[in-house]
Amino acid sequence: MQKVYIYLENGTYLQGHSFGASKTAIGKLVYNNATFGYQEIITDPSNAGLFINFTAVEIGNTGANKVDVESSKAHAIGMIVRNYHDAYSNFRAEMSLGDFLKSEDVIGICDIDTRYLTKIVREEGSQMMIASTEITSKDELAKLLKDAKKYDETNFVDTVSTKENYIHKSGAWNNDAQEFNKAKMSDKKVVVYDFGVKKSLLNELVESGLEVEVTSNKTTSDEIIKRFNDKQIGGVVLSSGAGNPNIYKNEIENIKKLIDANIPILAVGLGHYLLALASGAKIEKIKSIKSGSHPIKGEKTVEIYSINTEYDVKDFEKFAEVTYTKVFENKAVALKYKNKDILSTEFTPISNSPIYKDFASLVK
Repeated sequence: MQKVYIYLENGTYLQGHSFGASKTAIGKLVYNNATFGYQEIITDPSNAGLFINFTAVEIGNTGANKVDVESSKAHAIGMIVRNYHDAYSNFRAEMSLGDFLKSEDVIGICDIDTRYLTKIVREEGSQMMIASTEITSKDELAKLLKDAKKYDETNFVDTVSTKENYIHKSGAWNNDAQEFNKAKMSDKKVVVYDFGVKKSLLNELVESGLEVEVTSNKTTSDEIIKRFNDKQIGGVVLSSGAGNPNIYKNEIENIKKLIDANIPILAVGLGHYLLALASGAKIEKIKSIKSGSHPIKGEKTVEIYSINTEYDVKDFEKFAEVTYTKVFENKAVALKYKNKDILSTEFTPISNSPIYKDFASLVK
């Protein structure tokens, strides 16, 4: 394995080994506590611009395939693991994780104390980071990192959003058939604003009985409102995505008009924050990002959801009520808007979540 050199903005300089692409890459360091689904995490557009430090000790055992992806390509800058296993054992695997990362031009770093990196992020906050298989000099790495554009200043949505509208034609994964269910005809249609949408979200919307059309973030609210008034569509979904919500001014202005038009809306991830900003709430940045699994409490249930965020919504009480909270922190992570057909969640609802059915019932 090649050596790879890491430099963090707090001055930390480390050395590990590379099992992915050979390159120099810059991004923001976060940690993720998921114990499975690394391929989905790497291909999730919400993780664009991020180095993901996995707290699970052993990574790579199940290999990779062309099916377990959240988009058409990888979006994370790189992944960091304690122990990487190139040999894999899974009947659905088609290649090793290392080969997958190389094919997607994603850097993979192993033989690193991931607990140490996790502690840095938890105590000091998320860090900008550079990793290189080409540059060994600490000073040179530090200069490149200092000169690089910051994560919070980067518009990821313009990069990842679809350029052309399309109809999503698959539902949830059918384990018996080993393929995704086919979309069925529906008289209820929604448009999904693609800020970095995940395939799993689209699949579950289809599974809940909706026809799903995906549109660019550049689509104007006037176009959507006209289609709604003409009864061509019955609702809008604001998808998840990457980046600082406060910089997406055009998207926020569009959403304000959608709210005023009384269109049923489901917002998840980045869409949740953009909707809150459009409604007059404040978005407060938290110290560090802990991506991955969180226990979430609903009215009658406690379920594990995947959350990837570094923001909290504040001052929402005038226009929304809480529907889901974090178990350990009692923080609101899902809202139902008052006097509106609007549901909003910090997380992407899991398969068969009642949230999909609740939204489908609101769609005209």
